[in-house]
This record gives sequence, structure tokens and C-alpha cells, in this order.
Amino acid sequence: MPDEATTMDGNDSVPDRSQTAGAVIQIGSPVPEDAAEIHALIAACPPLDTNSLYANLIQCTHFAASSAVARLNGKVVGWISGHRPPGKDHTYFLWQVAVHADARGQQLPRRMLADILSRRAQAGVSQIETSITRANEASWGLFRSVAGWLSAPLREEPWFDRNRHFAGQHDTEFLVTIGPFQAPKASG
Repeated sequence: MPDEATTMDGNDSVPDRSQTAGAVIQIGSPVPEDAAEIHALIAACPPLDTNSLYANLIQCTHFAASSAVARLNGKVVGWISGHRPPGKDHTYFLWQVAVHADARGQQLPRRMLADILSRRAQAGVSQIETSITRANEASWGLFRSVAGWLSAPLREEPWFDRNRHFAGQHDTEFLVTIGPFQAPKASG
């Protein structure tokens, strides 16, 4: 696992002791009190789709074991939400990644994903799915990097069509699959 690997404690919440300009970035599972900051972070990261604050609150409760938050000096600067799709026992669906401008260049997406994949709740995951619009170059770059990090193939196919599924109101989403891979282990 890369240098940015994290270690597990008994709570499946992983403090990451990486230094950023003298400050410690902490990565772990979200709590309900994080929802408002996460909502604001997503709004500050176009072209991400914003959801309701209530949806983010549900993610911080029902999906805390499959999501991660990164804090810098106590402020939420990173967020990944995802889940295990029904009927796909070996798949982690990564829904959204957001990183505040103050924390970019620190490999936070990879570090948060490593944290999630190392949790007991994600045992058995051997592939990641996500969806990306063709124009979202940052996400394509991120997921190509993740495929390289995991030494796994990346496949793509049209998934939700602009006209058929979005009534022309949203670009086509491509289903991106990375895997199979061996999930990263927590470092000691």
C-alpha cells in the first residue's frame, strides 16, 4: 500500500497522521454533525451534483461505514460517499468525492478510499464502481490513478443516458468499473 496508507483502530475510524503545512489530516467515518459541513463542501466543488442536506445527513448515519470524511484543523476538507450495491457483494460503489481547495494535492481521495476499503464492513470488496460524465476530466484522472494504485483494469460503458434517463437535463453517466483487485490492508 502507498505511503498514505492508514491504520485501523477498534472503531473502524482511522486517524491519518499525515502532515499538511504543520497540521494533521484526520480521516475516518462521518458522524451526523458533519453533514452540514459536507453539504457546504460539495456545493463548493463544482461540477459535483448537490443533494439535500438531509441526504447528506442520511449518508453520515446509514452509510457511515462506507463513507469517509477528512478533517484539517477540525474543518471538513474531504468527503467520499459510497455503498455496497444490493446483490453485488464484492463491489463498492463510490458515489461522490469532494476535496476542498485548501487540501488538494495531498492525495486525499486515495487516502480516504484506502481508509474505507480497509474497514471490516468492506471486507471482500474486489471491485469499485462509479459513474462519471465524459466532461468531468478531474474524475477520469482520479479513477485512472486509483486503477493504477490498485493495479487493476478500468472499464467503462454508457450507463444512464442523457435523453433516455435524464430527459436531456444531465450529461450521460458512464459506469466505470475498476477491478478485480485485492483490497488494501491497513498498515500497522
